[in-house]
Amino acid sequence: MMTKSEYLKAVKELNMYAYHYYVLDDPITTDEVYDALYREVVAFETAHPQDIAEDSPTQRIGDMPLEAFSKAAHRSRMWSLDDVFDRQDLLKWIERIEKHVSEVRYYCEPKYDGASLNLIYENGRLVQAITRGDGSVGEEVTQNAKTIRSIPLQIAYREFIEIRGEVVIFKEEFERINAERLERGETLFANARNAAAGSLRQLDSKITARRNLVFLPYGIGSNTLDIPSLNERMDFVYKQGFKAAPMRLTCKTAEEIELFYERMKTSRDDFEMMLDGMVVKVNEIAAQERLGYTVKSPRWAIAYKFPAVEKITTVIDILLQVGRTGVVTPVAVVEPTEIDGVVVERATLHNFDEIERKDIRLYDKVIILRSGDVIPKITKVLIHERPRDSQVIERPKYCPVCHSELLDEGVLIKCQNLDCSARVVNAIVYFASKPCLNIDGLGEKIVDTLYRNGLVRSVKDLFFLTLEKLTALEGFKEKKSNNLLLAIERCKGCECWRFVNALGIEHIGEVASKALCERFGLRLLDAKKEEITALEGFGEEMAESVMEFIRVNKERMQELYTIIQPRSPEPRASVAENPFKGKTVVLTGAMSEPRPKIKAMLERLGAKVSGSVSKKTDYLIFGDDAGSKYDKARALGVTTLSEDAMRAMF
Repeated sequence: MMTKSEYLKAVKELNMYAYHYYVLDDPITTDEVYDALYREVVAFETAHPQDIAEDSPTQRIGDMPLEAFSKAAHRSRMWSLDDVFDRQDLLKWIERIEKHVSEVRYYCEPKYDGASLNLIYENGRLVQAITRGDGSVGEEVTQNAKTIRSIPLQIAYREFIEIRGEVVIFKEEFERINAERLERGETLFANARNAAAGSLRQLDSKITARRNLVFLPYGIGSNTLDIPSLNERMDFVYKQGFKAAPMRLTCKTAEEIELFYERMKTSRDDFEMMLDGMVVKVNEIAAQERLGYTVKSPRWAIAYKFPAVEKITTVIDILLQVGRTGVVTPVAVVEPTEIDGVVVERATLHNFDEIERKDIRLYDKVIILRSGDVIPKITKVLIHERPRDSQVIERPKYCPVCHSELLDEGVLIKCQNLDCSARVVNAIVYFASKPCLNIDGLGEKIVDTLYRNGLVRSVKDLFFLTLEKLTALEGFKEKKSNNLLLAIERCKGCECWRFVNALGIEHIGEVASKALCERFGLRLLDAKKEEITALEGFGEEMAESVMEFIRVNKERMQELYTIIQPRSPEPRASVAENPFKGKTVVLTGAMSEPRPKIKAMLERLGAKVSGSVSKKTDYLIFGDDAGSKYDKARALGVTTLSEDAMRAMF
């Protein structure tokens, strides 16, 4: 148990964290650190109620809104939720519920990581939108809310009603916004939650409109509905034209809740939006009213939090990695830190411009974010905790592998030495990867061994390896060596696009490689720049990249053509006239059949199926839970078709 002086210090720290989080939209710690300190404060106050500080965060719901917007009152209070972090906490909460009410069910849905918003409808019209603020008074952001396409301007229900939900930014949109900010030299958003809050509270609603925000309802405030259960009330809300939760379930027992929680936690990285837990609420409205509220939260609802994906750690070193194109990428070595069951020891730093922009230094304390299986990234430096011995990270001047002088182009720093072992090894690994020649068993360690022993100095050397050469190496037994030689031999006669993709031409990936092979086949070496530029999706930069690669590597390409003999694409069969012939189509959402099957069906009809929406898209075909692609298509005026409408056109 903390002492009184420690308690007062903790209150001060929590208020500082809350000010940065709620008022400045600039968090300086993680949810996990805040929650742990908050629980310590609650424990002290429970034991010493006479010593509760007036400014303790337990004595109020939140911070006051900024003065930049006019203030507006909620008709009924927007409460915050108490948190539970494990099954034991959940069972204690359920036990308290079932002491007061019987025959209870529990409504479970995702806890979105965004900004809370209260929408007020009168006579079917959206008349006001108010941020959560301190729970009683928030900021009026009605004009901004009207730019969010998932918020209906009119609903069928004509009585007064407050509809509450979370404004979020989908992960794909978050990455796009940060990429644009990086190009403009602006500070990056630390996470999607900050991006959503910052976008919702823009004084210029045009900026909000460009951010593709999404509103996801989670409840109802003041209303006159005669609907007895929460799940039915949410069904009613969705029928008014609001976006439904991607997962929700009404449970009867703790076991059902726990199973659903595990399902949601396991699939959290597959959701389009960020989640930080699951909300569990008593389903019966009458039971909610009987249970009532504490000073800050409803007794009938809790947030069952996911394990933290953000942690605080310390930067202890910087490693430099050289890729196949010679680009030098810095990687931070951090103190080993467990995040969601995985020990993290490294974090991406992108480039040296980003290091300077975030002012990352050696020995700094930083917040790192882990999402899925991708390498964690540093989202924020805790400058207020910077040690005196922190060191500025200098831009490198010499290659860490071959020690030749580096070319500093600003954002990119490159090793120009074509014989640099890092460039050669990474180029061969890429050549053999699944999206390219798909040479099974030829990973980085084996390529590095072959390079160090002088057996390969280029991709071409792979095809002159022999059993005798391989078995002479330590660890290469006859079976392993034969398997590798067979895998190399099997890549001969591969599809043309795989060969082009494997060359590693800058700006040319799988889709562009297929387009080049469809147009030129094995005549690519003789293609003219204007012919390449004319291809859909190709611009000057991509065409120039292809032409430059051919100019520099024409002889090597011809040698590889001769060895590998890639096959030309099959000529397309003549397709009868149909509504999709020659059209560019994008698919989104869950459909009645796997999307690859529908994609193949459309391609047989002569359609080009693209992965992203643009002004050139002819049709956006959507299924259930369509996301940001649907919103973007509507914004661009692209024709949208449901799956049923698509099949009717067949």
